Amino acid sequence: MRYDLVIFDNDGVLVDSEPLSNRLLAAYLTELGHPTTYEDSLRDYMGAALHRVHDLVEERSGQKLPTDFDDVFQGRVFAAFERELQPVAGVAGVLERLTEHGVAHCVASSGSHARIRVGHRTTGLDRWFDDARIFSAEDVGRGKPDPALFRHAAARMGVPAERCVVVEDSPLGVLAARAAGMDVVGFTAMTPAERLVEAGAGPEQLFDDMARLADLLA
Repeated sequence: MRYDLVIFDNDGVLVDSEPLSNRLLAAYLTELGHPTTYEDSLRDYMGAALHRVHDLVEERSGQKLPTDFDDVFQGRVFAAFERELQPVAGVAGVLERLTEHGVAHCVASSGSHARIRVGHRTTGLDRWFDDARIFSAEDVGRGKPDPALFRHAAARMGVPAERCVVVEDSPLGVLAARAAGMDVVGFTAMTPAERLVEAGAGPEQLFDDMARLADLLA
């Protein structure tokens, strides 16, 4: 394979969580008096850390979200994950191929450590991601599109940025990977290809079937 490290986004790339979490986010914001559709949530918040939700709501409405917003929202998300969450189809085979070829891999997500671990435990992906392979925006204090998270993950894994490839499905993630000096491949199962291409310089490649990823990286 061409790369020494594959950095996976988590939501929508490893676990099929974006539909669940964005429906819940849209419903909760609407409940709090900030009307939001599912499509609005995908457009504005997919791939982002929760501080972006706070920032955009305050910018648009002049109102702050409740102080317990994050805890309530994450509680709803975790409960939904434990009932319904599935791995992205084909991702287990990709992880097996990377392991067979001795290619290091990790996850770098705008989500919290707790969110990542609940998702991996529920879907069985925790067998491929121990604590040393999990990186969250919590670690650097900034979410995507800031490149700090990807740079932090690469440094901790001991791989130069130019030897890394990021697997992303959000424009914010593509921007962060590009700013970190890394190659990026765009997963278009949920995000229209043109939205990823418009983000920065766009991905090296686009694909809509996770089972194809290992071959694309070879």
